[in-house]
Amino acid sequence: MPTYDYRCDTNGRVLEVSHRMSENLSTWGELCARAGVDLGETPAEAPVQRLATGGNIIRSSSQGSGAAPASACSTGTGCPTGFCGLN
Repeated sequence: MPTYDYRCDTNGRVLEVSHRMSENLSTWGELCARAGVDLGETPAEAPVQRLATGGNIIRSSSQGSGAAPASACSTGTGCPTGFCGLN
């Protein structure tokens, strides 16, 4: 299941939760219930926003196969930005 970061403007906190892509949490109460944290002093009805975050690069070596997938960096054609994460 993918993870998402949500921000509550009422208290300034950001929480990371996992849920289906089709779901969207809209209140602090929903977010806290999913994250398993206490509401604190923030009202359960306080709105939250899902933040636009990038995905993490998963290297095949961290999965136990030992070989990174072929990319511009590893095929010798050069990586134009150097930020592919596979170096």
